[in-house]
Amino acid sequence: MRVLLLGEYSNVHAALADGLRALGHSVCVASNGDFWKDYPRDIDLSRGSKPWSGAWLLAKVMARLPQWRGYDVVQLINPLFLELRAEHVRRIYDYLRRHNRCIVLGAFGMDYYWVNECTEHRPLRYSDFNIGDVVRTDECAERERRDWIGTTKGELSQHVAHTADHIVTGLYEYDVCYRPLFGDKTTFIPFPIRCPREELERYRAALPTAEELSQRPLRLFIGINRTRSVYKGTDIMLRAAQRAAAAMPHRIELRIAESVPFAEYCQMMEGSDAILDQLYSYTPSMNPLEAMRRGIICIGGGEPENYEIIHETQLRPIVNVVPSEQSVYDAIISLARNPELVAKLRRDSIDYVAKHHDHIAVAKRYEEIYNKKSR
Repeated sequence: MRVLLLGEYSNVHAALADGLRALGHSVCVASNGDFWKDYPRDIDLSRGSKPWSGAWLLAKVMARLPQWRGYDVVQLINPLFLELRAEHVRRIYDYLRRHNRCIVLGAFGMDYYWVNECTEHRPLRYSDFNIGDVVRTDECAERERRDWIGTTKGELSQHVAHTADHIVTGLYEYDVCYRPLFGDKTTFIPFPIRCPREELERYRAALPTAEELSQRPLRLFIGINRTRSVYKGTDIMLRAAQRAAAAMPHRIELRIAESVPFAEYCQMMEGSDAILDQLYSYTPSMNPLEAMRRGIICIGGGEPENYEIIHETQLRPIVNVVPSEQSVYDAIISLARNPELVAKLRRDSIDYVAKHHDHIAVAKRYEEIYNKKSR
């Protein structure tokens, strides 16, 4: 099959492309690399920051459109899959809809249904937009509501969801927002992570023993996105980590990466024991999964629903926390005091990613959908 993957979130399409190519498909990834994260792609669709950058990108895309015809599958990372105004993206989407066999929408991040369902119907105990029945009012959450509710972006999101041939959800959270509305064409597929066997074996072989862990500090890693720190709860997790490090200075070591490209981020996390990521999540997303592949424990989203949707009954490698500084603090202190637990969870983290997120196994699940929908 010929597959065009448009847009990028946290390496999802780049990793999926590698899996699909391993299965023999012809794949093109066209994206902006997810801004400063700079993920790999075949066609660069970065907008830039100059006043005329939008017009330049629109012209570049329009010139490319004739080449984006005749694909068996066009998959969109998001309804707003280009850094252009929603009205331009809608026209481009409608063109792609007419001239390709199948359109698959990824429910992988920020869009109308994620914002609206979490705000209005609140299917989750906590999320980026609610804590229980209380709607979050921090500036970032309010900005996203203004962006997606009652706007052309929101209309675009609804238009794409209703007219796409299929919708793939990448996390439990997104699934509960889409499935009640589009159950007849929604499939949950875990995010893809590159899992070469030789790399996994190397990471397993390098894991420290409980005895070795007892002789050195617990190495914590946290990545900070300056523009989304409050929204994702990174500010709270950082405060908890700093407080824990101050309480146990000889047992806890904290490493911080702030808005760095993906390759540098991966280099900086190497050698860590645990990563703190996404306080308001039920499930680990791409960055913590990438860390878990390396045998780094995720402190973040590991709610029962995460394990249920992937039918996992044995492996429980994620240190689940609820949205509070004390919950994160307690989790860190517990790990610092239990090197045997750290050793076990690090091993289990590698096994978990290899079992549920191997990019080729994930690509096979996409392949099944593509075969059905592109006939």
